[in-house]
Formats: sequence, C-alpha cells, structure tokens
Amino acid sequence: MNTFDHQHIWHPYAKVPNPIKSHTVLSADGVCLNLEGDRRVIDGMSSWWSAIHGYNHPVLNQAVTEQLKKMAHVMFGGLTHQSAIDLAKTLVTITPEPLNKVFFSDSGSVAVEVALKMACQYWYNQGKADKHKFVTIQGGYHGDTFGAMSVCDPSNSMHHVFSGILPQHFFVKSPSVTPMDEALADLEATLKQHSGAIAAMILEPVVQGAGSMRFYNPQYLLKAKALCKQHQVLFILDEIATGFGRTGELFALEYVDVEVDILCLGKTLTGGYMTLAATLTTDEIAQTVGTLMHGPTFMANPLACAVANASINLLLNSPWQDNIARIEKHFYDELAPLKQNDKVADVRILGAIGIIEMVSDIEVEKTQNQLIDNGVWLRPYGKFLYTMPPFTVTDDELSIVTNAIKVVVNK
Repeated sequence: MNTFDHQHIWHPYAKVPNPIKSHTVLSADGVCLNLEGDRRVIDGMSSWWSAIHGYNHPVLNQAVTEQLKKMAHVMFGGLTHQSAIDLAKTLVTITPEPLNKVFFSDSGSVAVEVALKMACQYWYNQGKADKHKFVTIQGGYHGDTFGAMSVCDPSNSMHHVFSGILPQHFFVKSPSVTPMDEALADLEATLKQHSGAIAAMILEPVVQGAGSMRFYNPQYLLKAKALCKQHQVLFILDEIATGFGRTGELFALEYVDVEVDILCLGKTLTGGYMTLAATLTTDEIAQTVGTLMHGPTFMANPLACAVANASINLLLNSPWQDNIARIEKHFYDELAPLKQNDKVADVRILGAIGIIEMVSDIEVEKTQNQLIDNGVWLRPYGKFLYTMPPFTVTDDELSIVTNAIKVVVNK
C-alpha cells in the first residue's frame, strides 16, 4: 500500500484516509491489470464498464499517438477539428433518427447536466418556464454532479445526504421491481397531475446501473415514451452505462426501437482510454434551445475524439454481438446456479453483465482480497458482486472470473 496515497488522495466513494487499501496498478495489457507485488489479475469491471477492448490495444494506442503528433487539445469555442467532426458524423449515423445534433462534454454526469439544461431551455424558450422539473423511475443513477444527483433515487442512493438541498423532482415506480402495468399507471397519474411542471422524463433504458443493478422489460420504454408525448414531456435516455454493446444491442433503446428526444453517451465512448461524453438531440429541440450556455474547457478534446473514433470502428468491425452472446451464455452456465445458494438473493444476467445480489452486505476489502488471490479484480458494493468484463475476454479468462466469484459466494 502506498502510504502517501492512503493518507492524502481521496478515492471515489471513500473516506480519506481510506480504511480499505487501494492496490497499485503498474501496467495493464489485454484484459489484465498488473498489480504491485507481481500479481496479475483479470479486470472483470472493464474499468467501470468502459474498457471494452481491454488495455494497451495497438489500434487505440496508435489513434492517440497519431493525434498527439497534430495537437493534444484546442479550445472548441470558435474552433473545430477533424476528429470531432468525424466522431459527430459517426454518432449521428449509428444512433436512431431523428438524433442529429451532438454536444460534447467531459463526462457522463456532465452529459446528463447538458440534457437537463436542454430540456428546461427548450420549454423556457416556448414561454413555459414552469416546466423545469423532471420525472424518473425509482432506483436510478445518473451521476454525481448536482443536477444528475437530483434525478438519482432520492431515498436509496449514495446521495441521500444532499436530499434537502437538491431540486425536488418526481419519482415513479420502477418496472424493475413493480409489475409494468402498475409502474405505467403511476407514471400516467404523475404526468396527468404535474405535466405542466415537468420538462422531461429521464431514465436508463433496460438496465438500471449503480442505483439498483436491476433490469426491466424494454416495452416500458415504448409505453413511457407514448405517455410523455401525450403530455408534452420530453424523453431523455441515459445510455452512458448501456451504450456500445454492453446489453447485447448496440444501444439498449434498440430492444424496442423507441424514439428519443435527448440521448446521453459516455463511458465506453473512448474504449476506456480517456474521459469524453456526448449529448445528442434533434433538429427541432436544438433550434428551439438556440444558444446553450455550456462550454467545458476540454470539450471535444482531440485526443479523446480520435480514440473514440478508433474504438467505435474497432467495435463495429468486430464480432461484438457474438462475443456478447458468448459471455452471456457463460454467465448463465456458471453464475445462474448460484441463485440456489442461501446467501444469494438473486442472480441477474443480460448481455455482458452478470450480477450477484447477496442477502447481506458484502465485506468489500475481504472480498476483494479473495478475488485477487484467485486472479480477478472486481469492485463489489453494498450487496452487489457483479462483473462487466471487456468484450475481448476469452473463454478461459471468463472461467477464471466466474470461478473466483463462485469461490467468494460459496466460502
């Protein structure tokens, strides 16, 4: 353990000094992290779901190197560059119509902030300034900045300490825990009563990520969109965690081909190489919004855009759907039986996502040490032990991951 790091560096979702030690990564390659102490572990987290091609990939390394020879960064106000143009073209091409306007930002949380601002300004410019609240489903997670926090689950989330100072929005029953008809009835009742105050609905399609780690019927998206349209409420999808293949579709919204007003992308956008996000919207919304007063210093960073272009091309030209299906089958074969264990509350699997929900909270440090001893890096939290490996993981490497999980659960 690095003493300076332990005493002075504040890690995510942790105290400082951190009672749980951080492991020093010396290098990374393939799907593995090389830790201090001559330990090599498979990263079953894809660096928080972003490094879908693994580490030190020659194609992505080359993209960064070639861009670096030209420029590392240039302000985006009044200037542009080819890497941003190419990336915007690609995003417009691979996302559903009528999304054809792209706003770049630094991170997923900021992409959500931009989406919320777009929605509020859209209605403000139409003389409906009272439409500035949002509706979302319980159990959601959209990021850690203030606007994003305000649309995360208010009662069962990491942000509850801020509940008294965050803007107050509308939270309806989630189809991941409530029968879909009942969840839709709750949404419809809320929209009927409060649509005059609601700018947009925001939700994670199909997979609720860090907020609850649950899945729901994609048909809910179509029916929720229809209700929003009926009550003049915009429809925002947060695909930061689900975008670029993780669920088995390129975007989770494609399970039902739902029409979206605003779409947020991030995480996997650069293949896990550096921070970049994008908020996409339609001609009609962009024209109504007009000037959006938002401009991150590192907006459309050329290095990030260049590696994002390379990552998306690498994904689309690979057998990614076969890989996701292969990973999913492996999870069903190896992890689904764990549901019979008395210590396991549930096992949920979709695409390259495997979630073990334990009956009791997990001892994080003890569990991580057990996993490392078995050659695997995972980051459990609460009652959840889960894995979202790189799409390039081999069957043998997958077996190491799932065997390590079984050792921990069955111990």
